[in-house]
Amino acid sequence: MFGKGKQEPQAPRDWFDDGGSQLAWLQAWYMSNCDGDWEHSYGVSIDTLDNPGWSVRISLVGSWLSDRPFERVTVERAEHDWVHAWVEGDDFRIMCGPLNLSEGLWMFREWVRPDWMNQGNNGTT
Repeated sequence: MFGKGKQEPQAPRDWFDDGGSQLAWLQAWYMSNCDGDWEHSYGVSIDTLDNPGWSVRISLVGSWLSDRPFERVTVERAEHDWVHAWVEGDDFRIMCGPLNLSEGLWMFREWVRPDWMNQGNNGTT
């Protein structure tokens, strides 16, 4: 457990590289927020929708992103090719078609990216 004042783990640099998958990047982002407390009440949830599709909720509580504005994104290409992303309260939300999960996670990643390095999350060990 990583309580206050203890050394927190750092994700390997390649998890943050542009060539990595969206899921690998999300894992690294999640780990960077785990502090021994946050992960017990907050985190990331990924569920399926019955239309079909995906629903993602990423908690921003306690992060530098909690007050950052995000303009809602709505992309409707076809019945099963769509993605919606928005901030609702303290959560980044994604709902998308069955093959658009990576695209939705990419939207979150791109929103985070400008501030990521400025917060000392450089992925170095």
